[in-house]
Amino acid sequence: MRRRMAQEAPVYDLVLLLDTTIEQERRDTILANVEDAIDRAGELVGRHDWGNRHTVYEVRKHPEADYHLIQFRGAAPLLEQLDHNLKITDGILRFRIIKLRPGTPPPPDLRPAAMAAAAAPEHLEDEPIER
Repeated sequence: MRRRMAQEAPVYDLVLLLDTTIEQERRDTILANVEDAIDRAGELVGRHDWGNRHTVYEVRKHPEADYHLIQFRGAAPLLEQLDHNLKITDGILRFRIIKLRPGTPPPPDLRPAAMAAAAAPEHLEDEPIER
């Protein structure tokens, strides 16, 4: 008879788009409350703050949002609690929870400074300019 190994909870991505017109302190409180809920009923895997970015289309009449990605492990009750709390929290323009497949690569670094560094050509300093 085979014994079943306990399966580790899957990793989820929670993408949060926060209203940029509310004060930073309120946005920090929203993020702290989400992390607290995850810490109590699951495991925080990673957090990526991508900053204020223009949206492709207006979300609730807002042309930009404060983007955050929170990765976590948790069971169904945690997902239900997060879904409920995020739906009723003022200051959240949109959110999405996605279950990641095993082997999914890590998220990109979308912070403005990292994006600028990645776009800058590295080879220009090393090569002499031919005329």
